[in-house]
Amino acid sequence: MLDGVSLDQLRTFITAADEGSFSAAARKLNRVQSAVSGWVSSLEDQIGVMLFDRSAKFPKLTPAGVLLLADARNIVAGVDTLKARARQMTSGVEAELSVVVDVCFPTSVVSAVAKAFAVRFPLTPLRLFVEALGAAYQPVLDGRCSLGILPPLPQTFPSLLSERLGEVPLVAVASASHPLARFARRIPRSELSKHRQLVLSDRSELTTGRDFAVASPTTWRLADLSTKHAFLKDNVGWGGMPLHMVEKDIAEGTLVVLDVDDMPRTGFVLTMSAFHRPSQPPGPAGVWFINQLKAEWRQPYLV
Repeated sequence: MLDGVSLDQLRTFITAADEGSFSAAARKLNRVQSAVSGWVSSLEDQIGVMLFDRSAKFPKLTPAGVLLLADARNIVAGVDTLKARARQMTSGVEAELSVVVDVCFPTSVVSAVAKAFAVRFPLTPLRLFVEALGAAYQPVLDGRCSLGILPPLPQTFPSLLSERLGEVPLVAVASASHPLARFARRIPRSELSKHRQLVLSDRSELTTGRDFAVASPTTWRLADLSTKHAFLKDNVGWGGMPLHMVEKDIAEGTLVVLDVDDMPRTGFVLTMSAFHRPSQPPGPAGVWFINQLKAEWRQPYLV
């Protein structure tokens, strides 16, 4: 008998409980009172539970009715969500948006866009990964992520299409107490090789055996940028960092920008782009995500 419970019965039950009477529910639902009373009675017969106490002038929920009202609301809300999600899918909106973001991309920008995404696409789950180097490319290449917010690598990926977003400045820094921070003039590159360099490592095999911006034979390799940041401040070594992550430390004097020969005084830049496979172009949610990143990303990061 329970399999025969209909959404109309549940909606009528909920409306009667919310309105406080069958007559008020009838007006709300644009039905006659006898129809409302009949729907509720048939529901009670099917589930074998009295939902309303009808002994007074106005029907009152029984203790069992109070409990089952919450279940009825959940069922109706779930069906409404299913219908809305189905309508969204038929309109071309992705069932899910999966994005991998390079570790150097400003987290505050991603957070702001994700927050707005939840409002704009409340029924589209967002899966977000943060990776570095080849490990950031791998999910896009193998189809696990439909969109990658990534900088270029020395090797190219002809199988991917890209759209430029902007640039992230990178600076070489060290603790204020590090020997390299005490140079009163530009630091010779040869001097860098005398000190331990903290290097971001690749958790994928795409760049196996290749180093990027390594100037010292003595390196410590870290897979996490926040750990590298902490090590730099604790004078474990020197290394490159995205400017937005160390601006406060530089202003406070905790970290010092290293002025190195043959390096731009303002540091290098990483050009960030949105990557996707030609066979998996971004849908409405993905296009919105890319455009929102551009809108949210302001100076000094976007140039």
